[in-house]
Amino acid sequence: MKKFFLPFMLMIFLITGCGGGQDSKDINSSAYKGTLVIGVDDEYAPFGFRDKNGELVGFDIDLAKEAGKRMGVKFEFKPIDWNNKENELDSGRIDLIWNGLDITPEREERILYTKPYMDNRQILLSKKSANFQFISEHDLAGKIVGTQAGSNSEDYIASNKKLLESFKDFKTYATFKQAFADLTDGKVDVLIVDELAAHYEMSKIPRKFEVTEVTIGPATGIGIGFRKSDVALRDRVQKVFDEMLKDGTAKKISEEWFQADLLKAK
Repeated sequence: MKKFFLPFMLMIFLITGCGGGQDSKDINSSAYKGTLVIGVDDEYAPFGFRDKNGELVGFDIDLAKEAGKRMGVKFEFKPIDWNNKENELDSGRIDLIWNGLDITPEREERILYTKPYMDNRQILLSKKSANFQFISEHDLAGKIVGTQAGSNSEDYIASNKKLLESFKDFKTYATFKQAFADLTDGKVDVLIVDELAAHYEMSKIPRKFEVTEVTIGPATGIGIGFRKSDVALRDRVQKVFDEMLKDGTAKKISEEWFQADLLKAK
């Protein structure tokens, strides 16, 4: 009986000990060492996109790489279908989204966010030669309007039936690269696009497009997104990002991409 009792108690101890560890992950836990997969739209300049050599670069790419270095983890960047981003998270195919991700009430039902680190608006981009005069969203009536599928602007238009019905047509695109191509070719009259992306595109080809600073829908903040259950991981990334804001590293990265510090107050 004694020979059985000791191994049996040892087995009980190991089982209960392992269970307790799973229930209380620390933000410095070794469980987060190794590789974490970040979901990105790899055609979304300047947050994440391919350069002329096919390398993934961008503002959020640089922020994430610096955060990974400080956390002692390796980040793998995985292109995803932006319209399916919540399912990519829930399925475990990616661990977080760090790619100009707007914070909206609808998304917060399925995504756990960090604090917002930038402000963002949805504005209008059209060909300069079109000479449109936009004063409000109601001036989009009779136009072929486009935006990215799964974006904050698509959600807003879908919820505003009267505005949607005023359009001649409404097109959604898997990536803004495709949307910009259709705008150039005249297949769409105007794009609803993130303000930062619009101004970046303008900086590359300033004589082709015109930005109209009419806000479409509510202004939003940009944050980093996680599975609802990954509170410890979110907190760990937030802690490191706060350090990057405090020591000026994040500011330096912002100035490299935008020639200004566009990050929210520490």
